Amino acid sequence: MTARSDGAPRPTAGALRLTAARSEQPTGIDVDDYLAALHEHCPFLRPSTTRGMTGWTVYEIAPGAHRYAVEAELFLAGVQAAEWIRPLMARPHGLLTCENVVLVGQCADADHRELLAWPHWALKNLYGPVGVMFGKFAEGAAETSQTGHDIPPAPFSFLPVRAAVRPLDPRFLADTPDLAAAVAKAVDDGREVFEHIPCEWKAVREWASSMLRPPRP
Repeated sequence: MTARSDGAPRPTAGALRLTAARSEQPTGIDVDDYLAALHEHCPFLRPSTTRGMTGWTVYEIAPGAHRYAVEAELFLAGVQAAEWIRPLMARPHGLLTCENVVLVGQCADADHRELLAWPHWALKNLYGPVGVMFGKFAEGAAETSQTGHDIPPAPFSFLPVRAAVRPLDPRFLADTPDLAAAVAKAVDDGREVFEHIPCEWKAVREWASSMLRPPRP
């Protein structure tokens, strides 16, 4: 598999600051209690953390940064996480690989739910066909599992990025049947996901908005 990051959109300088490089135990946030509370909701989480295959990278919104610039850099951070995962998925226990992009701090003109919405929507449509799944959790937001059980509110905002489980994940995409079908038959053939999309956030956002609009935050 060849490197694919050269086609990734370049960030808008300065909107996000890396405060904790990838780690199983990142500084600045407490993940242990939250992960323990999630074990009953995700059968893959405990074996992933036990094997050291769950990583966290923390970004802080720079003072005065505005929504569009934060979205652009958050999207790029998601691309970097996805490209980190792709070569690992074919290895033993590759389905347990999970990278998490954490967002902290305040934006001048949007809350975290709004900031996560468009990057998440674009990323999952770009990477679903190659078998990479994206989720989104906003700090303090109530979430419900597919079985109707309450999921503990996240103590921080983040985008989880993981290998798709093709027999199971399409059911999480019932509202987007085309994407569900793409994930069900996903194969990572090494393609460049930006081959047919201009490599800048404005173009990617416009492309994403041409599809089914994500739910309003």
